[in-house]
Amino acid sequence: MGRPYATENDAERTRLKAFVAGLRDATIARSIGHGWTVGVGLAHLAFWDRLWLAKFEEWERTGVVRVPPVESFVNGINDGMLPWWQAIAPAQIRYEVIAAAEAADSKAESLREALAQAILAVRPRTLVRATHRRQHLDEIERALAD
Repeated sequence: MGRPYATENDAERTRLKAFVAGLRDATIARSIGHGWTVGVGLAHLAFWDRLWLAKFEEWERTGVVRVPPVESFVNGINDGMLPWWQAIAPAQIRYEVIAAAEAADSKAESLREALAQAILAVRPRTLVRATHRRQHLDEIERALAD
């Protein structure tokens, strides 16, 4: 469809795939601070890609874009999900972070133009999944370099 955010999403998804392909289990278990490991960071990305995928599907069905006030509860969700993210096996993390990114990006790119524009007008980061991936991949890579 030639949407600018699709190119950005593709680039960060490609980066994510390359990063994940080189990960050993020991690296996935490495701490990156604040109770998070590399694996938790990747599971976090997968979770949020799946959450927005579900919202894209809802908005596509209803035609109504209602972005929840994410900023008001994001820390609670992340803190609440932490024990689950910590319990996910490395092989599952490797699989799910890529599968979730592919699914979210595919749906974001296939949305009707009017719907995509409505989402972009309210919260661009929702469609530009690359922003979130870049943020966390940069954090993970910095932590691993220390």
